[in-house]
Amino acid sequence: MGVKAMLPSYELGFYALVVTCAVVYSGSGIFEASRDSMNRKAFRENIKPGWHYFGRKMDVADFEWMMWFTSFRNVIIFALSGHVLFGKICSMVVPQHRAVMYMLYGVSAVLGSMGLVYLMIILSYCLVLYSVALAKQKWLCYVAGLCCLASFKVEPFSSWQSGFVTGAFDLQDVLFYGGSCFTIMRCMSFALESSERKEGIYSIFDLLKYNFYLPFFFFGPVMTFDQFHAQVSTRELRRKDDEMRNIRVHALIHVGAIIAVDIFFHFFYILTLPSDLKFMNRLSDWSLAGLAYSNLVYDWVKAAVMFGIINTIARLDHLEPPQPPKCITMLYVFAETHFDRGINDWLCKYVYDHIGENHDNIVKELVASVATFAVTTLWLGPCEIVYIWSVINCFGLNFELWVQKFFQQKPFAKLEAKLSEAMSRRIRAVFGAVNFWAIVLYNIPALNSLDFALLVTQRLLLIGFPVSTLSIWFITYCGVQLIKEHERILAIEEEKSDKAKVE
Repeated sequence: MGVKAMLPSYELGFYALVVTCAVVYSGSGIFEASRDSMNRKAFRENIKPGWHYFGRKMDVADFEWMMWFTSFRNVIIFALSGHVLFGKICSMVVPQHRAVMYMLYGVSAVLGSMGLVYLMIILSYCLVLYSVALAKQKWLCYVAGLCCLASFKVEPFSSWQSGFVTGAFDLQDVLFYGGSCFTIMRCMSFALESSERKEGIYSIFDLLKYNFYLPFFFFGPVMTFDQFHAQVSTRELRRKDDEMRNIRVHALIHVGAIIAVDIFFHFFYILTLPSDLKFMNRLSDWSLAGLAYSNLVYDWVKAAVMFGIINTIARLDHLEPPQPPKCITMLYVFAETHFDRGINDWLCKYVYDHIGENHDNIVKELVASVATFAVTTLWLGPCEIVYIWSVINCFGLNFELWVQKFFQQKPFAKLEAKLSEAMSRRIRAVFGAVNFWAIVLYNIPALNSLDFALLVTQRLLLIGFPVSTLSIWFITYCGVQLIKEHERILAIEEEKSDKAKVE
């Protein structure tokens, strides 16, 4: 049935009450577990002194987050602030050459932070993939690009290349692999777009301008070459109505999110608690479910903050970067699950949609999803946990389509046609609740650990059956109904907006 199916307001109010009570109850269990385990010997490495006046220590298990906002914070602020000021001057003085100015600043920043040898490595890969693009053969672009990506993700080539980078600092490995792998993805986008160009080929200068745009260089997101080239080639730089206001609002939201995560880490040790499985066995099923869900929410927040800050800077440069990832709380469909919208857009354009076409054919969909997750596995770095994550998520994506196709058969279609739209929405939400927890459990191995994922699965589906299983299923069903209501409101607003444009 349509997404605009409406439910009574009292029913939605009941769902909201159930979800709120469940979140508070689960959160209280995690809070108590965090308070009781603050001084455990097993957690000493990841629980460090924090707010003494509140009597709280801080969860510092996430290396990336702690490095971004402690020792590396000043470097990031200095580099990006310099880019913003430099970009503003260039957009005012020489707007037609602003892409060249961004490139020069980016090259200087990469040279200053990583050294000449690293810059030469990056330039050599740009030259290799530019040379491949001259042949205008898509298959050759894929082969060359994936081989180059493998050279940074597969041993011994990875260690051999990283050994050329001199000096040592905390984020050297992160910057090395981040800058290198994002470079390969950008170069592949350039090569594939060039191979589709009917007349001539883009110049290597276009590739360098695209690759060395500093806000995207080390941490992404990946913006496909066709979009970047079209946007930086615009000479008339105009702001939309209230654009600067929206940029300031988003910047404040990201600052607020950083502060909120810092507060959260002082009271909820969601990253450290799962590392001690013996302690986890003492927790209730509700607390374990809350921990699993919280790990996904935190990873989404981390991605949203990182890409949000970078995207804010890109918008100041008159670009329209990829949107931030969709909130994990609003997801119950595998096809919408991603933490990096840029990589997701890249994969969809060049792999998933290219092979799967309209995604109606089960065989094509299977081939497309397998190819997509194969590239994703290479991108993340081949290892046992990535293999497991790829296989189960690939299965989840295809199983979702299989179930959808099965229930589109005539007997089920006729049966659903006899139901009211509201009842159809309720039945679909029941299956959506199962999908929601499948998404959570399938992603926990990569975000935390396989042992923790197995423990949560065992407690929720086996040991906790039927009370915990059915109660958490019902609460998730309530949450899915709230998500569907949000989608219904957005669909109505979008329809009104489209009508207004036509009139």
